[in-house]
Amino acid sequence: MGLVRISAIGMVSFAGLAGAQAADMPGNRPVDLPPPAEVRPLAPPVLTGWYVRGDIGYRWGHLSGSDPAPSFPAPGSEKLGGSFGGGVGLGVKTGWLRTDGTIDFGSPMKYEATTLTPNDTTAKVSAITALFNGYLDLGTWYRATPYIGGGVGATRLRVSDYQSTVAPPFSGDGAHSQWNFAWAAMAGVAYRIAPNMQVDVGYRYLALGDVSTASDAAGQMTLKNIANHEVRVGLRWNFDDLPTVR
Repeated sequence: MGLVRISAIGMVSFAGLAGAQAADMPGNRPVDLPPPAEVRPLAPPVLTGWYVRGDIGYRWGHLSGSDPAPSFPAPGSEKLGGSFGGGVGLGVKTGWLRTDGTIDFGSPMKYEATTLTPNDTTAKVSAITALFNGYLDLGTWYRATPYIGGGVGATRLRVSDYQSTVAPPFSGDGAHSQWNFAWAAMAGVAYRIAPNMQVDVGYRYLALGDVSTASDAAGQMTLKNIANHEVRVGLRWNFDDLPTVR
């Protein structure tokens, strides 16, 4: 029995020694893992890249007055009616800055004035306007991005269907067109409805300048400081996205 006990103790000791050596082998040593990388929250994505836009809206016309032909009375109670308008444009957005070029057009606005009797002087005024615009996006919350902007360019103003029995011109329809410097100021909110599409709702003040009727032997009428107050709704579609800014 003593021999059996000694043999058993020896086998157990040998097994323990072999296990310890196996644990010390290079292939079985634990590998030191690198510390986990710091996880930083991502900033909201900012749409960037080239975009096209289309807008529709309603405009309320405004003018400061008129200059009649020499020796003729100036009309009073002058007003310029409203009209529907629309436009298209192409632009680029980088970060919080946007620029675009736009062309806008609209239905004629009706001019009415009183010289002797109510609304005895009338005309129609229309405009086609090309602008280069710049905008500053003010941040994005819940997909909504408020912005402010301004633009400069040129407008083609046209007077047509001029009628008056007391203020020249008395012959023809008084139709006349001219090019003017134009400028605009705008503000609004864009709401992202798809990864590369936004709905834009905004206000724009558009200054168009003066426009004169045609002239006859008695003279012509000049409408002064025509401008529009506009409410507009549009779509912007980014079709060539630059790398996303985060």
